[in-house]
Order: sequence, then C-alpha cells, then structure tokens
Amino acid sequence: MGLTSKNSPASAVPGHVAIVMDGNGRWAKKRFLPRLAGHRQGVEALRQTVRWSIDKGVRVLTVFAFSSENWKRPAEEVSGLMGLLAKALAREVPALSDAGVRLCFPGDRSVLSAAVRDGLVKAEQDTAHNQRLTLNVCFNYGGRWDIVQAARQLVDRGEAITEDSLAGALSLSHVPDPDLLIRTGGEVRISNFLLWQLAYSELYFSGCLWPDFDEAEFDRALAWYGGRERRFGRISEQLQGPCSETPGDQACSSNA
Repeated sequence: MGLTSKNSPASAVPGHVAIVMDGNGRWAKKRFLPRLAGHRQGVEALRQTVRWSIDKGVRVLTVFAFSSENWKRPAEEVSGLMGLLAKALAREVPALSDAGVRLCFPGDRSVLSAAVRDGLVKAEQDTAHNQRLTLNVCFNYGGRWDIVQAARQLVDRGEAITEDSLAGALSLSHVPDPDLLIRTGGEVRISNFLLWQLAYSELYFSGCLWPDFDEAEFDRALAWYGGRERRFGRISEQLQGPCSETPGDQACSSNA
C-alpha cells in the first residue's frame, strides 16, 4: 500500500477531515460499467487518500462508506458492497496497520452478517494500538441513528441528557469533531452524515466524482480550509493566537 508519512508542515492542516465519498455509481455509468466497478475504484481512491492524509499531517480521517439509507439500493449492489467490504478488510488491514493507522467502524452493526461483524471487530482489535492516523469508516451509519442511539444509552444508564453527555455517547466520541468536511460528486448536502459533529465544520463541495479524487483536489480542499476564519461564535477581533476553548480543543484557523 505504500503508506509512508513524510512529516509535512502542519500549518493550516485540519486535524480531522471527514469525506462523503459520492459519485462511484455515476463514474461507472459514464464508462458503461456496472456500478460495483465504480465502488471498486472508490476503494482505490480511499487508499490513496489515506496515504495523502498521513503525508499532510491529518490525524483523523472519517469517511461515509455506507449509509443507513443505502439499503434501499438494488439488492445486487448492496450484496456487492458487502462483499467488497469483506475483501477490502482482508487485503488492506495489514498494510494499514503497518502504516500506523487505527481503524474504527462507527455504525449500526445489528443488521450486518456475523461474518462482516466479526471482520470489523478483528480489524479494530488488530489496529487499536496505532496512533499515526485514525481512520473511521462509517458503515451502515446515519447521523439521526447516531443521536438516537446515544440518547438511548443515556436513558438506559439513567444519566441526564446534556450536550456533553450526548456527545460522549456518540459513535465518534473517540475523536474530536471534524474541522473540514469534503463532499465529492457535485451534490451540495450532507445526507444525514455526522449531523451533531458537523456543527462547526467547514464544508467543501467538490464536483469531482469520488473515483477521480486525486491529490490535487485534496490540496485544493486543504488550501480552501486554510483560508477560512473559524470564529465559533466570536468576532474576528477576539481571535488573538490559538483558541484554547474551541470545539474539540482545536486551534482557530477558519469559520463564519
């Protein structure tokens, strides 16, 4: 996989990048290929994006791999996606672990097959010690589901529902909220992804179909992010140096 970090400068680099990887099906259709061919090419784009993230100093990468609404797609495509996940786990996890990548799979596993569930658990266990990059692959995930399951956890434990307690029960509570969301494919919406966590994220919409996503497009997104002013409710004059009280304890660099 060749995921070797280069110790790039960290200036204006978001600590946490989230990506809605949209456009696989349209990429395949343009080439008169089955939709699953687009998803296979999308795996390659993700492999490269992991490498670029390490090179550029991103600490957390979260991708939307399969939404809770994707079950409505044709059964053949859903079955193919499940098979693709199983193959990707077997093929990619050793290289990811060698590169220092920690894998997590936020999402509802209750409807997945036992084989898929076991594969996700093993991948998480095998990479749990890694610290260079946390890769969250959101599978059978929905933002509304995430908020509801967090609230249910708190009710079951008899805990009060507050912003802090709810945030702590969400499926991505192990990482700070995203600094930057990238959506490929030309659509301008977040499609039930990380509804709670994106409250103060910068949103970058790219017309590039996900299988065509390259390092130049990634750099354009990062450069755009670097030009943003993140105020988190403040005014510009209040931003004097790093902000120690921003969401996720991130330094200020961009947001309106």
